[in-house]
Amino acid sequence: MSTQKNVRASAGSVEGSEALRMDADRAEQIVDALNTDVAATYVLYHQLKKHHWNVEGAEFRDLHLFLDEAAEHAELFADELAERVQALGGVPHANMATLSEESPVEAEDEDVYDIRTSLSNDMEMYGDIIETLREHVELAENLGDHATSELLRENLVQVEEDAHHVEHYLEDDTLVFPDAME
Repeated sequence: MSTQKNVRASAGSVEGSEALRMDADRAEQIVDALNTDVAATYVLYHQLKKHHWNVEGAEFRDLHLFLDEAAEHAELFADELAERVQALGGVPHANMATLSEESPVEAEDEDVYDIRTSLSNDMEMYGDIIETLREHVELAENLGDHATSELLRENLVQVEEDAHHVEHYLEDDTLVFPDAME
């Protein structure tokens, strides 16, 4: 715990940015949206890592590698989102309790499930995040923040691609004999 007594920026405050020509009112709306995305992306990251750690079975290696890569994508995206929040004069969510509370998606519980159930849970979370990101792209555009809109669009492509891979893993076509799947 820090012993520093001087708070430089309070959580929840948004100053806007002179350098980016973004007034506090517009910046606050965008920062709120981005902090929601930061929270959701970190919840996704932790769930993907959980599944990466616990995956078993005939397709272990491919799924283990994919889940690690997808988690890495989420971690990088969360970092970009948090840096944009800061650039807009806001304070990015960083506390685990705040991330959990502010996330529009809910993490799976601590139990370990079969990989099909785990991936189905990931697919549901990806879908919710994709819908939210699309809304936030539109919000940023409507507020004239084309840079944030572009950041969200670029990362939305990766989020959709990872979701599409999960969808493929959930298909019923497999090299594993049906008896072995029961």
